[in-house]
Amino acid sequence: MYNSELAFRYAIHRLNMDKSLLPETTIDYYVEYVNRFDSFETVQKVCKLIQVGVQAVFSPTDSVLATHINSICDALDIPNIGRSAHDFSINVYPSKQYVNYAFNDVIQYLNWTRFGILHEKENGIINLHQLSRSFHGEVHMRQVSRDSYVSALNEFKGKEIHNIIIDTNSNGISILLKTILQQQMNEYKYHYLFTSFDLETYDLEDFKYNFVNITSFRLVDTADVGVKQILKDIGLYSHHIFKKPYLNLHFTKSTVLESEPALMFDSVYVFAIGLQTLEQSHSLTLSNISCEEENSWDGGLSLINYLNAVEWKGLTGPIQFKDGQRVQFKLDLIKLKQHSIVKVGEWTPHGHLNITEPSMFFDAGSMNVTLVVITILETPYVMMHYGKNFTGNERFYGFCVDILETISREVGFDYILDLVPDRKYGAKDPETGEWNGMVAQLMKYKADLAVGSMTITYARESVIDFTKPFMNLGISILFKVPTSEPTRLFSFMNPLAIEIWIYVLIAYFLVSLCIYIVGKLSPIEWKCINACDLENISIGNQFSLTDSFWFTIGTFMQQSPDIYPRAMSTRIISSTWGFFSLIIVASYTANLAAFLTTERMINPIENAEDLASQTEISYGTLDSGSTMTFFRDSVIETYKKIWRSMDNKKPSAFTTTYEDGIKRVNQGNYAFLMESTMLDYIVQRDCNLTQIGGLLDTKGYGIATPKGSPWRDKISLAILELQERGDIQMLYDKWWKNTDETCTRKNTSKQSKANSLGLESIGGVFVVLIAGIIVAAVVAFFEFWYNFRYNHKATTSQSVVNTKYNQDGILESDRNYTPPDRSFWIEISEELRYASWCMNKQKRPALRRTCSKCTIPKGQRINKL
Repeated sequence: MYNSELAFRYAIHRLNMDKSLLPETTIDYYVEYVNRFDSFETVQKVCKLIQVGVQAVFSPTDSVLATHINSICDALDIPNIGRSAHDFSINVYPSKQYVNYAFNDVIQYLNWTRFGILHEKENGIINLHQLSRSFHGEVHMRQVSRDSYVSALNEFKGKEIHNIIIDTNSNGISILLKTILQQQMNEYKYHYLFTSFDLETYDLEDFKYNFVNITSFRLVDTADVGVKQILKDIGLYSHHIFKKPYLNLHFTKSTVLESEPALMFDSVYVFAIGLQTLEQSHSLTLSNISCEEENSWDGGLSLINYLNAVEWKGLTGPIQFKDGQRVQFKLDLIKLKQHSIVKVGEWTPHGHLNITEPSMFFDAGSMNVTLVVITILETPYVMMHYGKNFTGNERFYGFCVDILETISREVGFDYILDLVPDRKYGAKDPETGEWNGMVAQLMKYKADLAVGSMTITYARESVIDFTKPFMNLGISILFKVPTSEPTRLFSFMNPLAIEIWIYVLIAYFLVSLCIYIVGKLSPIEWKCINACDLENISIGNQFSLTDSFWFTIGTFMQQSPDIYPRAMSTRIISSTWGFFSLIIVASYTANLAAFLTTERMINPIENAEDLASQTEISYGTLDSGSTMTFFRDSVIETYKKIWRSMDNKKPSAFTTTYEDGIKRVNQGNYAFLMESTMLDYIVQRDCNLTQIGGLLDTKGYGIATPKGSPWRDKISLAILELQERGDIQMLYDKWWKNTDETCTRKNTSKQSKANSLGLESIGGVFVVLIAGIIVAAVVAFFEFWYNFRYNHKATTSQSVVNTKYNQDGILESDRNYTPPDRSFWIEISEELRYASWCMNKQKRPALRRTCSKCTIPKGQRINKL
């Protein structure tokens, strides 16, 4: 109160000394002291001042007294300069609506979703109800007094509420700060947001080195040269007026100017500027008015209008009014640092919040802070040494451990790494609504960070915070590598299905018979055999049954048979059969290379749809993981079908660890739904496993923090920096593509290089060739046998005898006797001998049917019996 009075007196003194603003006017003032609990006395003293003929009343800061004073000023049309919001009032204090917006922006920037509010009265600096309604998070409001500070703080401490807004009067702040120290709530995880604009005037020495977060706004920029000069002048004025430094003032003892004296100083200058503008166009006269007569002042309306039009830059920044409310000002956002309070941003009604020092919001780089980090074992993200020589953080190693170590150096913190008790990532129970795993630990503030292969999901993001993702991934299907289709001896028949071969064979017989019948019916196909023998004219047809079959097979094999159709009907059938043969042969040739040179796999499933539509192969996923949640909450029919199948087979469909799922896949007849990065790691090291189909969704891994944690943004920036530098990619290559651990996988893709053909692929062709040769040999054997039998019968049935008498009258006979029956095998051996030794002769001699021992020499006499 005394500070405001001194500022009021000094402002008028300065105006009277400096005639640049009011050259022909001297301002007189009257000061009345009132009891804040006696409104009647206050009204009496106001009426006493009005009778003197004042042109404006500067109200006290107490809202109750200001209301009574403003009611009198409204009735008499006397401008009231203070904190009231009525017709004839000018409120130099920033509009409460805009101040509420300012604190709202700060809370949103700090990402507070769970915080508490301590206030002493309903109508403080901010509108508490409006502030609480603007957030969808968890807000705890407690009205306190000096006697209830301890209980309220203990309640917040027990509920793990670390973000607290303090909206108390200036007299109670010092006591509240001491209570915070007594309750040991001055650690780095606590963040206090004060609504007071005079935070710099309090003793915060005990808070500077405990890394506690204390933030507030200020109205007066103490670094401004004009403010420093006025602060110095007020100190000198106080020394001359009171003959010694005023004991209750801070002006002469520090460089901080409180907001109330600064606002009083600006109020006087606003009045002076409005009065100067009025005097330029009107002559201001005083009239005899009093509270009893209730006659309004004629010049009051003009003066209040000119006061509303004032635009000026005072100690509290730019000043502009609308309907008596201050709508133009600047609030400096300040924050406690180790050695002092520094400015970290500013807020204006038009530009809103502008953070100039984002690193100051938990500048961990200069702090010795140890965070509790929880994790879960998952190869290769987090693995563990079980030897006795490993203790503490040395027990853990892996991809995520390397990332955590790199981030801790970038951001600047130490950490204690430990496993989550229930060995789960965290999922919400649909019946009870309770969370488990690492999510529950973060919700209960039992850990500061959660590091691992933890997927960012909507459900988790609603209860905890995530940093920027350090790895992008999706859900895919892990399955055992399908067995290769066994190579068959007759693989050359694979290009056409078995039914096609049957149809071709049927078509061959039908076409052959059709040509035979049509050839017999068509007169053009008949021709004379012995055209020169007029007595024995005979006609014949070239399309005998065997020749018809030979013509058809020759055409199909792209050969030129000796038979050519002459009739139109047979030519049509031949052309149609030729076109059919062309298409069949071309199709067969086109597919033959692919079937013989590419290894084919027998793969029972190709994608998620195949998996959902079959029942022979079981499938499942990790219990209480994001993959399970994805299928449980999905609205896609295929994924819903997969979830129903897994849920019906619960708990056998789910595994507690990835290792259990991988083991079941290796056992066969089981598909494991898992995240693609982990799947890629397993596939790189086990050539018996493979990925089926593509990604079912897209998501990312992030580092989890409790809601409103100040570490989230800092770690996110570090992750982005590591990604841009390529550090995360190098760590990925280190843990995923280590050549010492990866297996050599045979490339069986369709685009792979063609395999060389082996006997197992085309051996059937040789079988067909050998079979053909054998069949031909057998047929030749029977042909030879048939011919032998036929000739043998003809020879034995003939007997040629030539008899005649010689000169002596002796009967002579020239008889060729049929030799004794020679064996069939002797005949065929002779034929084979000739074929072996006489290969160059085109003609062979007739086989000998007689021998020297069985021939009757010519001239030998035959005695007739």
